[in-house]
Amino acid sequence: MILFQYVNAKRVFEDMDNKLSKYKSQLVKYKDSVSVLEEDIMEVSHFNLNRNEDAISYFEDQGYEINELIPFIKDELYKLNEVKGDHPIVPYAASEDRKMMINTVKLLNHKWIIADFSDGEYWGEIFLTYEITENKELKFNLVEYFLYPFN
Repeated sequence: MILFQYVNAKRVFEDMDNKLSKYKSQLVKYKDSVSVLEEDIMEVSHFNLNRNEDAISYFEDQGYEINELIPFIKDELYKLNEVKGDHPIVPYAASEDRKMMINTVKLLNHKWIIADFSDGEYWGEIFLTYEITENKELKFNLVEYFLYPFN
């Protein structure tokens, strides 16, 4: 009976040890994956207002709450999509029966924005500067733009 218990316990122990070894190797892989993803996130977020302490300080020194200001700036840019006729910022005409609209906006810092636009057939990107005037008005200035070639 003791021999049976010993053999059975040894087999269970070896099985658990094998499983533990597999889990440890998976854990190492996962930690490596997380590390790579963290590095990617840091690289992608380098030009990002949310992570730029100097740009955040610039706005906070002027009395703005950054968590409210970023959505406000984006919303004001998206509101330009609702203007009748040609888009006031996108310098390209839309294809027939369509409208150029800004789709994605990224605030790089306290002065620069990049955005993409499309009418569903043609698409491109724009580089803008922006400022908040002393009268608390938001002004956008188109600096650079391009339209991807249509294939």
